Amino acid sequence: MAATDPISDFIRSAFRSVWALELLLHLRRTRERAWSPEELVKAMRGSALIVSQSLEGLMRAGLVSIDDLGCARYHPASAEADKLVEGTQELYARKPETVRRIIVSAGHPGLINFADAFRLWKD
Repeated sequence: MAATDPISDFIRSAFRSVWALELLLHLRRTRERAWSPEELVKAMRGSALIVSQSLEGLMRAGLVSIDDLGCARYHPASAEADKLVEGTQELYARKPETVRRIIVSAGHPGLINFADAFRLWKD
């Protein structure tokens, strides 16, 4: 995947963790309902801290909305954002390790370079 690919750029900018991506994809699959933070913790088998941090980042990225009761739902700010999420979901289904590496590399580029030194094959 090219470094300037729109999907890769989107992944780098929208997701601080794989947890955030998994949470967004869960919300997208169940877009007809709003989820309380407690329900998301149970559904995602995560911690309240991870869910709240992920929701905050996704809301800042314009991908989810949170109502007055604190319930979250998938709500991209634009059709373009929805298409980028769809592309991300498709790439994640085909090449999950590639998507994970993009997310990690956004926050830790030196770590990825170090790990690459020990890889026998590239994606």
